[in-house]
Amino acid sequence: MKLPRRQFLRLTAGAATLSAASRIARAQTYPSRPVRWIVGFAPGGGNDIVARLMGQWLSERTGQPFVIENRPGGGTNIATEAVVNAAPDGYTLLLAGLPNASNAALFAKLNFNFIRDIAPVAGIVRIPNVIVVNPSVPVKTVPEFIAYAKANPGKVNMASAGNASAGHLSGELFKMMAGVNLIHVPYRGNGPALADLLGGQVEVLFPSLPSSIEYIKAGKLRGLAVTSAKRSEALPDLPTIGEFVQGYEMSAWFGAAAPKATPHEMVDKINKEINAGLADPKMMARLADVGGIAIGGSPAEFGRLIADETEKWAKVVRAANIKAE
Repeated sequence: MKLPRRQFLRLTAGAATLSAASRIARAQTYPSRPVRWIVGFAPGGGNDIVARLMGQWLSERTGQPFVIENRPGGGTNIATEAVVNAAPDGYTLLLAGLPNASNAALFAKLNFNFIRDIAPVAGIVRIPNVIVVNPSVPVKTVPEFIAYAKANPGKVNMASAGNASAGHLSGELFKMMAGVNLIHVPYRGNGPALADLLGGQVEVLFPSLPSSIEYIKAGKLRGLAVTSAKRSEALPDLPTIGEFVQGYEMSAWFGAAAPKATPHEMVDKINKEINAGLADPKMMARLADVGGIAIGGSPAEFGRLIADETEKWAKVVRAANIKAE
């Protein structure tokens, strides 16, 4: 039976209204069951701590558990693929971060395109690295270190937590922008790299601020500068590298992302709650304890950050010829 045009239009308009009402109703009751938040690293690291702090906030705020699920391996690609392939129903999130941006250039073949297949939800926090040297190295400032490295080309060993780690990328960006030749010495983790720096086997390291701050305060390592665009409240007297190398900025960043087709209403609701958490003084104090600087903002702003970081680190990966292990 063929419906008259007017009746057909009324029926389709009614269906659209019902669909919109259904979406609004889902958003108002969301979440109505536990939400999985997948982290691509083992428990205990800075990324895991960020997810657990914000997950606890969201659990208390919404009345539903945000369950942290650690899926380490593949440079976060295992966790990312799990989220890309999850049902886009708002009940699976990813702790997105710097590795997602650098992996696009590091890995020749991935089963997903991060920018295309993920819906940005909200940026949470940036955590800077810090350039530290063994106290035996005769420098106290970034300009002095640059001069020292130029006077000793190919003789200064730069440790890192591993190939393509945040510290490695920090160092390669520094080498490019400062015009110095440092020899990369990759370790299997930040701990062994710090141990050899403390022992004087290597001269310089770009570790995360939380992992090195106590050594700096105790005078066991000499901090020269933080890698972020702004000084850290945790070490306010320490300058930024950018104060001496114009335009330099590097920090690990973390945020929430969801499968691409997740309803906008659910994305917006989690975004709103994360921003509320970042406005809470107690939450910010806890994030500051790990050297965190709040990001916040809209899903679109977090999407732009991801795109900008992907482009930035692709240039560094290619220029330094960094290969995934």
